[in-house]
Amino acid sequence: MTNTYTAALPSGEPEVKRSSVLRRAMRNPFGMIAGVIIAVVMLVGLLADLIAPYGPNESDLTRLFEHGGGGHLLGTDGAGRDVVSLLIYGARSSLIGAAIAVCVSAAIGVPTGLIAGYFGRWFDTVGMWVSSAVLALPGIVILLAFRASVSSSMWAAMLVFGVLLSPSFFVLVRAAVRSVRNELYVDAARVSGVSDARIIARHVFTVVRAPIVIQAAMVAALGLVIQAGLEFLGLGDRNTPSWGQSLNEGFQNIFRADHLILWPGLALGITIAAFALFANAVRDVLDAAEASRPSTGPSQSAPAHESAVPAKAGDLLSIRDLRVAFGKGDSSPEVVRGVDVDVDSGRVIGLVGESGSGKTQTALAVLGLLPDGGRVSAGHISIDTQRMTIDERIRLLGGSIGYIPQEPMSNLDPAFTIGSQLTEPLRRHLRLSRREARERALALLERVGLPDPVRVMGAYPHQISGGMAQRVLIAGAVSCEPRLLIADEPTTALDVTIQAEILDLLRDLQQEKGMGLLIVTHDFGVVADICDEVYVMQAGRIVEHRPCDVLFSDPQHNYTKALLGASLEGGPSRRERQKEGN
Repeated sequence: MTNTYTAALPSGEPEVKRSSVLRRAMRNPFGMIAGVIIAVVMLVGLLADLIAPYGPNESDLTRLFEHGGGGHLLGTDGAGRDVVSLLIYGARSSLIGAAIAVCVSAAIGVPTGLIAGYFGRWFDTVGMWVSSAVLALPGIVILLAFRASVSSSMWAAMLVFGVLLSPSFFVLVRAAVRSVRNELYVDAARVSGVSDARIIARHVFTVVRAPIVIQAAMVAALGLVIQAGLEFLGLGDRNTPSWGQSLNEGFQNIFRADHLILWPGLALGITIAAFALFANAVRDVLDAAEASRPSTGPSQSAPAHESAVPAKAGDLLSIRDLRVAFGKGDSSPEVVRGVDVDVDSGRVIGLVGESGSGKTQTALAVLGLLPDGGRVSAGHISIDTQRMTIDERIRLLGGSIGYIPQEPMSNLDPAFTIGSQLTEPLRRHLRLSRREARERALALLERVGLPDPVRVMGAYPHQISGGMAQRVLIAGAVSCEPRLLIADEPTTALDVTIQAEILDLLRDLQQEKGMGLLIVTHDFGVVADICDEVYVMQAGRIVEHRPCDVLFSDPQHNYTKALLGASLEGGPSRRERQKEGN
């Protein structure tokens, strides 16, 4: 199965690819100016050996403390060295020091933040404790002690400084990952059978890239300040030219040659300001509101009718005495309370109930995708008559088990094209080549009735409609030919015309592949059109289970009667009309 994860942008998110964040930041006048300054400083440092008029330690003792002229544009220092050359070589060493701090802090903080934010549990607890402890350390004191007792190298000191700053990356990345790890398109990737490592690298990391850029720019600016400050205090390597060393010498000779403190101070200030402005420009681009998530709660239910007890276990899926609770401890509230559901191969089973009845949580429990705080507190789930743990069922996702989610526009990752998200599960589960996966994806898009599959393959989610996105999700869900397909409210967000087409498509695909299909819905119209059997769910319990025709003609439970009375107008279903037409 493949819950494709490429459709429209989630609610509240701008219709722009996340990969364009830096490009949009450069459209900001301040961001563009800052970016150009940073690029120029880096280029100057990189090409120092080629563009500097003199060597870093080349001196003319006959020309000390000159203010300019005679081949020295900005003058000379107390050793007769050219100030321009010192600024150029100083850019290299200063940027290397800042880069060491950024790389070390990011190398430690980003991976640990991704793991802690995505998986949580004990690693998250330990990571937060360690990061809090490191942040509480007096950084300057640590650096001074390190230089005095271990190494006088400024770059070694910046390595230590990077370790001290790593919690800033950890906390930032952890928070960003926690905000996105339960997004529907991440769940869709899990259902497609994509590994956790692949989800983190492909889907989660795309969300935290821009915040990492912001943090890296701020850490680079802070690294320049700290390095220059230590060198200004005389704690640097005097044989390595840097802006901090130039500031130190300029301060010592401020009344004799004030230009020696002017130029390195100006270079340092402009570069630090450029990093800060660039970080602010990226941050401004990322200002966007987050969509809130609705929650539902159970209602009171009447005793179940005896028909709610299945006569036999399903040969494909069998759920027995399933209980789902939220929270910890025996007193945690249950949203699913002893549910029994069975699905046979080649059959379409409806799980119907009002919002908050627990039907979606039942489906998510089968998939192993319960939200944070949710857990299976009792019961068992069998696939092919074999009892399976959550991990065993998760290994079947994307292959033997497929899933069509409720929100087509939120279950597709806005950062990737439709084709990219359709072909990835095909290559993973069926071991197809890139070309074979593309051909199969095109055939699937054509099979689900999408015009111009080639254009759709190259489109991003925000470039297609809701109905097209639902068809893409269906194509992805059946792409690896699952034996069990779970569809959660597959037509809720669609108009009635598209609903009918989607239901016809699901029935045709189910019959072609011989799949067992479990449809979760609140709509009895959907049930009447497509289902063979129906389970009616109220407040976490199955209250009635009957063949579809029998349920509509002779409902037994008062809750079922109330639902039918509220949702049907007495007219025949499309299935009945088709039978009459034949």
